[in-house]
Amino acid sequence: MSLENQSKVEQLVALHEWLNDACSRGAVPVLTGKNGDMDTIGSAIALSSINSSMMAGGLHLGRVAKKVVTKLQAPFRKMSAQNPAWPVSLGGIVVVDAASPGQVGIELPEGVPLCILDHHATTDWQLNEGDINLQWNVRATTQIVSDYLHKFHPSALSTPVRKMLLAGLITDTGRFKHADLGAFQTSVDLLSDQAIDYAAFLQFVETEITTPSERGSLIRGLSRCNSIEAGPWNLVHTNSGTLEGRLASLILGTGAEVSLVSRFRDGETRLTARAPRSSTELGVHLGDIMQKVAEQIGGEGGGHDGAAGWSGKSDMVRAQSAFISHLTQTKRKEN
Repeated sequence: MSLENQSKVEQLVALHEWLNDACSRGAVPVLTGKNGDMDTIGSAIALSSINSSMMAGGLHLGRVAKKVVTKLQAPFRKMSAQNPAWPVSLGGIVVVDAASPGQVGIELPEGVPLCILDHHATTDWQLNEGDINLQWNVRATTQIVSDYLHKFHPSALSTPVRKMLLAGLITDTGRFKHADLGAFQTSVDLLSDQAIDYAAFLQFVETEITTPSERGSLIRGLSRCNSIEAGPWNLVHTNSGTLEGRLASLILGTGAEVSLVSRFRDGETRLTARAPRSSTELGVHLGDIMQKVAEQIGGEGGGHDGAAGWSGKSDMVRAQSAFISHLTQTKRKEN
């Protein structure tokens, strides 16, 4: 069931009713996007705290998410794509922060009702009877979960749950560089728990230790950078074998209007792109561009205006060329 024409309050009511029905029928796994970033992990763990029938799980924990999950001793089940080991009785499946089935990385069982919670601008989900989709124009999926918990399960908003949601909001907004009024309001709501020292928690979330080999990979990636004019946009692009998102963010520090990092591993190419707020305000929407890349050469792509990705079997040069072509066609707004 599409809820796009309903108000946010009406959508939260529909979500509440769906979750109650699903939990009454059996277990309800809360699946994360396969990239395992903090937004998807924090959203899943926080939502699953409301009912013992619900359990957060997925293929992967990203670096930040793994650190936060370990620190807070949060329950999360690592799953196998080949053998997900579903519970015998499934009441439904919730998928958080994934714009398509492929972004989950696990084949979902047929006939089980789905609930999709997402904030990406694009979506490839096909809804069947009994399915619902909350796709909000917000900066992080944790905002949807936060609003739901505040309205229907305020007692579940323990300090660890608030930290999970706050960490997802911090990372997906780039420490609020891509935040809007709604994102700031969510952070205020979450920080109403005075047990959270925001400055100390932010430092914990942002502190990332790299190994010597990883630092070497980042440096080599920077040394391979090429700066080109893609139509009206300055693009700096390179390739790397690891930490593509971090490298793409580092490149923006050079003043690039758009950064692109490519990776080829195990027969699959992956593109990771970033853009500062100044570029998105002038017309860049990386999520739309990555979706167009997928439409042109296959694979899966999408994301936000300032951060997006694509993955597929196409070779790296063809994928890069497709991205550059669509960026070149993106018109620049007047200041």
